Amino acid sequence: MPALLGASALLAVLSACSPSPAATNGETKTDIAVSGGNTADCLSRAYPEIGGPISLTDQTGKAVTQDDYKGQFTLIYFGFTYCPDVCPMTLVNVERAYEQLPDGVAPPQTLLISVDPERDTPEALASYVEAPRFPKNLTGLTGTPEQIRKAADEFVADYSRVEQPDSASEYTMDHTSLLYLMDKDWQLKTFFTHEDTPETIAACLGKVLQE
Repeated sequence: MPALLGASALLAVLSACSPSPAATNGETKTDIAVSGGNTADCLSRAYPEIGGPISLTDQTGKAVTQDDYKGQFTLIYFGFTYCPDVCPMTLVNVERAYEQLPDGVAPPQTLLISVDPERDTPEALASYVEAPRFPKNLTGLTGTPEQIRKAADEFVADYSRVEQPDSASEYTMDHTSLLYLMDKDWQLKTFFTHEDTPETIAACLGKVLQE
């Protein structure tokens, strides 16, 4: 993946799913987002270098690629079912945003791509996505470690395992916390950061989905 933007336009976004920052092989994470938060025009975030093909397995055990989701707008989030706070709150906020869409505007199809294939089997995802406050059309995707890493690389999304020997869960995952909106041709239309609220997400989606 080529360099995306000048350093002055980059902002690291790492979710707080573990008690301390993590690095992989001593390297600092370089997840990307455009600075400006919810004051920036959401339609100015369509970078062609972000996003690409995926080859994963959905919560029913079916092999899927990006072609299965073309023809509709798609909102993508990289997370995992053991995430204690950031992932569930993000998904709750997505549903809150969907509830604020204008009448007659259908929400985009919504994908949770797990960054924890060791625990997130299709069966685990099938149960997780049914949480009552999550988007009603949420689909969980998993795969082999190689498939997930390739998908994450296409979206310039980073993640790493953080050992927690004193915890019953044994480890957690640090990961990029962005929401990526793909258009009907699977090209990035915009993305949302932790600074975006359900209201700003809904306002942006209201513009985009009615184009």
